[in-house]
Amino acid sequence: MATQEIEMSGTSWGKELWDQYDNLATHTQKGIDFFERFGNFIRDRSAIEVEYALKLRRLVKNYQPKKNKEDDENEFSTLVAFKNVLKEVADLAGQREVVAENLQNQVLQGIMLLAKNLRDERKKSLTQGAQLTQTLHTQIGTLDRAKRTYEKSFREAEKAIESYHKADADFHLSRADVEKQRVNMNMRNTVSEDAKSEYANQLQITNKLQQQHYQVALPEVFNRLQELDEKRTRGMKEFIKRSADVEYEVSPIIARCLEGMVKAADSINEKDDSMIVIEKYQSGFQPPGDIPFEDLSKPDSDSSNNSQTHNSSTGLNHMTGKGTTKEKLKKRVGIFGIFTGNKEDFSDLPPTQRRKKLTAKVQELQQKVIQEQAASDGLMKMKGVYEANSMLGDPRSVEEQLNESVNKLDRLRIELQRYQKLLEQANSQTVIQHSPQANRVIQNGGQRSSRHSNGSSNNENHHDDNGEDHPDDAGSLSRSASESSVQQAQNGLNINNNGSSASPESGLGTSHTSLPGSGHGSTNEQPMNDEYYEAETPLGTCRALYPFDATSEGSIPMSEGEELQVIEVDQGDGWTRVRRFSSRGWEEGFVPTSYIECTLYA
Repeated sequence: MATQEIEMSGTSWGKELWDQYDNLATHTQKGIDFFERFGNFIRDRSAIEVEYALKLRRLVKNYQPKKNKEDDENEFSTLVAFKNVLKEVADLAGQREVVAENLQNQVLQGIMLLAKNLRDERKKSLTQGAQLTQTLHTQIGTLDRAKRTYEKSFREAEKAIESYHKADADFHLSRADVEKQRVNMNMRNTVSEDAKSEYANQLQITNKLQQQHYQVALPEVFNRLQELDEKRTRGMKEFIKRSADVEYEVSPIIARCLEGMVKAADSINEKDDSMIVIEKYQSGFQPPGDIPFEDLSKPDSDSSNNSQTHNSSTGLNHMTGKGTTKEKLKKRVGIFGIFTGNKEDFSDLPPTQRRKKLTAKVQELQQKVIQEQAASDGLMKMKGVYEANSMLGDPRSVEEQLNESVNKLDRLRIELQRYQKLLEQANSQTVIQHSPQANRVIQNGGQRSSRHSNGSSNNENHHDDNGEDHPDDAGSLSRSASESSVQQAQNGLNINNNGSSASPESGLGTSHTSLPGSGHGSTNEQPMNDEYYEAETPLGTCRALYPFDATSEGSIPMSEGEELQVIEVDQGDGWTRVRRFSSRGWEEGFVPTSYIECTLYA
């Protein structure tokens, strides 16, 4: 059918290229080689798609943000958008894998199969053409031999005729010789005629075979070669289209991936991210108030006290504060071990963040209680069904599970009550108006006295708002500790010439108490002697809400309801330095801020 269509088109190789057997053989070979090269291109492209998809997946894995439970609650819109972009890129990688798979299954395999069929058909056609050509060449050889035989016999016949005519004209020869020449002539003529007939016959056969060869047999071979070459060309066309269709099939999904990236970008909201920063880092403290003007021209003691107090307080931003020596800094750092070991009450967080964490913990426990209550109710129903119908099961089989569920529910409820109480205390606890980093204790009306260099106080007694007396704290620390503190201070461990801290790596932040004469620009600067360290003025008092057992170096125990003096307020680490009087004398150390209720002096 295809050969007839080629003949009808009038552009058949068999008609137009009847004498180009070798060129057609070479052309079809090059065509199939080129087709197989196209197949190699598809194979290599598929490998590149696979490699591209693999690298995309590795890229997504390498840039996948690490999971952080704390950040899961309030994720920035940029982070959420980036995660969505990574998800879309992973989907893109999947589509590239689909492209690679379809190129291999639908294009490459088809190319390889068609190339094999074309090679087999070409080989078969060329073999048949070679046989036809060999048959024609054989017949032409036979014709040539018949022609040479005829030519030879014709020349011999002519020579025999000439010899006979000479012998017949020669009167000297006998009749027998003449007859002999005549017989030879007749024989040669007969042989010549037979050779002529054979030559004519072979010529007729050759012409007929040649006509059949060049008009029917060989054109059929060439037309088949033309057919397979056109089949290769059509295959090239179809497979190129198919490779494009493979891309078209995934393009809607790729377009959706790109749309998802655009949507992820549109979801970014800078205002919402700013609010998340506020929610994440808001401490709940209030900024410090204005610093009052100090009139140094007034000679009264109140002004002198205020001046000394203010001079002390203005240096707080540059001091570790409260005469904290290197030994006490070391203790403070040691206290941090308590934070890392016990953060269940979130006491290491600022007030606002602590309330948020406690609220989230209460909600989490409430949900667990609901789930465990539902599980317990289910077990109770199952037990009731088993008791009503023992055929369904043994009630004792769920007894152990029910007991475990009840015990777990009790533990969850106890823990829930504990965190609810902590949350209530956190909500009701008075928030200190000044943050630990900017708090300044301002002396007002002589209610808080400052120490002179000799260790004496301007006011013998200190009164709080309730009129309670606070004992003079001179000499509260031992002389050895005082001397050690002074020596360390003089060595530059705590203060420099202008009273600034020389230990920024201590992690204690800015001080909240004052040292007389330490402020920059003080009119009465004096070198700090031992008594400044021995007699730290308390910032206020505190009452223990819960008992506390000291477990780390630098902390002190306390009992519920005990009254203590506040020496250093919370620096943002969840601990407050306090002092108390015991049978062994004055003791000083750190207690959890969440365990006490503070009343600071004005």
